[in-house]
Amino acid sequence: MASLHLRILLAASVVLAGFFGLTGFILDKAYRNSAESALQERLQGYAYALVAVIEPDLKGEVHLMNALPIPRFFTPGSGLYARVMRNDGRYAWQSPSMNGLEIPFPTDLARGVHSSKKISLSKNVTLYTFNTGVSWEEETPLEEVYTFSIAENLDSLNVQINSFRQTLWGSLGTVAILLLAVQGVILRWGLRPLRRVATDLSEIESGKKTRLEGRYPRELRTLTNNLNALVNSERDHLQRFRNALGDLAHSLKTPLALIRSTIETGHSHDELRNTVEEQVERMNHIIEYHLQRGATSGRTVMAAPVAVEPVVRKVLQAMKKIYADKKICCHVHIPADVHLVGDESDLLEIVGNLIDNAFKWCRSEIIVSAEYKVSDDGESGLMITIEDDGPGIAAEMKEEILKRGIRGDQLVPSGVHTPSAPEGMPGGPQVAGHGIGLAMVQDIIQVYTGHCEIGSSSKIGGACIAIYFPS
Repeated sequence: MASLHLRILLAASVVLAGFFGLTGFILDKAYRNSAESALQERLQGYAYALVAVIEPDLKGEVHLMNALPIPRFFTPGSGLYARVMRNDGRYAWQSPSMNGLEIPFPTDLARGVHSSKKISLSKNVTLYTFNTGVSWEEETPLEEVYTFSIAENLDSLNVQINSFRQTLWGSLGTVAILLLAVQGVILRWGLRPLRRVATDLSEIESGKKTRLEGRYPRELRTLTNNLNALVNSERDHLQRFRNALGDLAHSLKTPLALIRSTIETGHSHDELRNTVEEQVERMNHIIEYHLQRGATSGRTVMAAPVAVEPVVRKVLQAMKKIYADKKICCHVHIPADVHLVGDESDLLEIVGNLIDNAFKWCRSEIIVSAEYKVSDDGESGLMITIEDDGPGIAAEMKEEILKRGIRGDQLVPSGVHTPSAPEGMPGGPQVAGHGIGLAMVQDIIQVYTGHCEIGSSSKIGGACIAIYFPS
């Protein structure tokens, strides 16, 4: 495919060629019509001059009563001819320039009638004629009316028109070439930022640069900013996968070392079986946790906004089936126009974990709300809040719960397996379940550069967890 520069230049050339061609055609036709009109007016003036010096005698013959101040009428072959003839063909006068030349002038014009036309005498000789009917008395019969005819050779007119055409098309062609040259320079200058983007992208692919740098025109800033965001997003995703795999390998060392130690110390078969089952279960959840961390999509460039309310409704329907015996009343306060710019699976993971904890610990009521909110530093964003009427979370445990999400292998103490209780809730172990729920939530929120706040519900008295996603 041709380059943008060549395509635009070709399109401009076609447009200019069409414009100048149409302009030249119109000017040429206008000039020709103007020249022919001037010729007709000149011949008409000759005719009136001839009428002024000719008078008929008593017999009806016409004579020049005064000198005709047009020398060309008296010069043979001058190209200017005149003839006066009565419509009945009886009497005529013709200029000496017509000697030996027969011109088929009309002879039937009424008094005051004019006519103009071209007459071809031969292949190379064309005359332009002006004819008018003249009588010296009103109510003169048609056959007694005189037809005054003037003719002029078009050679001089054609020479004049051809000279104009050469000047016209030469000038238009020169202007077109100059405009195309200027257009080419302007296009090259105007498309320079796009070439710079292409060059920078090639250097990014080759590893010489890490992002698009420099100042770009306003029309390209959205493109370059999105490309930089896309490059950074892909680099972050790759780094998260690498970190997740590294953390996974490190986290699996402890349960593997524990299994090896149990085998080497000679424990009984039942103790070895229990230890292996516990550590295998632990490793399964460690793998699940780290793979989830690595697969978190985060805020992607040009992603379609995800409506929050349908995702929350989907999670609530699933939880009501799981916790059908608790008869929980759920209140959802989420406008239909509230969206998260990100990945739906990330939102589903966050909302699913938090609503699951709320269902576990609530007595009979849960409130889920979402709204756009301006933070303390003046930045607008999305706030999702999940409240329950359970016993709440102790103040000294709020920070510890979030800190535990840093390392998956720190969330599961050896030998602990209580999948029914959530993390850090009063009335149960401080580290419950598999220690992954809030850890995953915290990791995903950090990918979106957001934060999580744990407090108490002012509406129903239990725990309140608020998640903030900046715009």
